[in-house]
Amino acid sequence: MSGPAQVREELEKAASLVGTARRLLDTGTMVDLSALEGKVRTICAQLAAMGREQGRELVPGMEALIGDLDRLAESIRDRCQPLLERLGGG
Repeated sequence: MSGPAQVREELEKAASLVGTARRLLDTGTMVDLSALEGKVRTICAQLAAMGREQGRELVPGMEALIGDLDRLAESIRDRCQPLLERLGGG
């Protein structure tokens, strides 16, 4: 079982991956998000396995990661929208 310190570290790693993905998208580089998906899956499993009180202290980090993921999704939509419109599926 992982403690809050280990999960906090994983949250920081995931946030770093999201930031890197957004920067790459901004430069027009395609991004492989499979590592991020696995990282988020691991974090969720670790949180589910810990007690409520332990998990409670990680809420701000999770909220920040969710916000980062939302901004990444928006960046992906912005990047893909012109292509979808050209293909007629916009």
